[in-house]
Amino acid sequence: MAVLVCVWVAMPAVFGSEAAAGHGESHAAQGLSADAPVLFHKGWVMINNSMVLTWVVALLIILFARIAMRNIREVPDGAQNFWEWVIEGLYNFLEEIVGHHLIRKTFWFFASVFIFILVTNWFGLLPGVGSIGWGTPDASGALHHIELPVMRGTNADFNMTFGISCVFFLFWTIWAIQANGPGGFLLHLFGPKGDTTGMLKVLMVVVFMAVGVLEVVSILFRPISLSFRLYGNIFAGETMLESMAMLSPTFGWLIALPFYFMELMVGLVQALVFMLLTAVFTLLICEHEEGEPSHQH
Repeated sequence: MAVLVCVWVAMPAVFGSEAAAGHGESHAAQGLSADAPVLFHKGWVMINNSMVLTWVVALLIILFARIAMRNIREVPDGAQNFWEWVIEGLYNFLEEIVGHHLIRKTFWFFASVFIFILVTNWFGLLPGVGSIGWGTPDASGALHHIELPVMRGTNADFNMTFGISCVFFLFWTIWAIQANGPGGFLLHLFGPKGDTTGMLKVLMVVVFMAVGVLEVVSILFRPISLSFRLYGNIFAGETMLESMAMLSPTFGWLIALPFYFMELMVGLVQALVFMLLTAVFTLLICEHEEGEPSHQH
């Protein structure tokens, strides 16, 4: 479900859409562009090549999961065994972080985000992604650079990473209000901490009101920081791979090979980091101090 939500939110080309619309003419320069080239644009409908890869990966994940769990066996084997191993491992890992009660409510999101980001990161490294498309031959008739690739690494497009982060921020707000109640949510942000009395309590109220304002600013910037962290690492990795491959027409693939395996590790680490940060952010707003009443629904 989270995969479908993330795909839907990330569909509009929010940033750089006007520049991307003319990418067929302006992408002659070497290197990966910051904005994903637009493949189809009619009215308000705009489809870029990172969206194509997003749909392909989401469809493959859904089909693989449906096929693997089509005939569920009490003693799993094959694809069912693989999926149960992945889900059980993620569940136990996240339960250690956010606790038994919270994981039952939020696991579907964190697991979906991790699997989706990991698969898109690795799928973007497959041969053909970014190297199959349209280009302009040079004087000799050889095509040295693809100006308009059919597919592009999903998380190398800021629209996608920002879309996932906005979906998380929406659910984070819902979970926070469910855990604390509307009043408790505000008290969690602006309420004084500790047990004080008299003038000291008045001073602490003022201090924590100021701290609450800073906390709100920090919370509002979380989707942006999450987006740029994932986008920056994946975009930099793909740019590095392309630069290494272009160093030599004959042995470029060999030069890029060590960096290719490094990017496989980066793809895993970035998916894990995104999942852990969102889980920790959720835990911090939903946890309660000792003796503080809970408003779970």
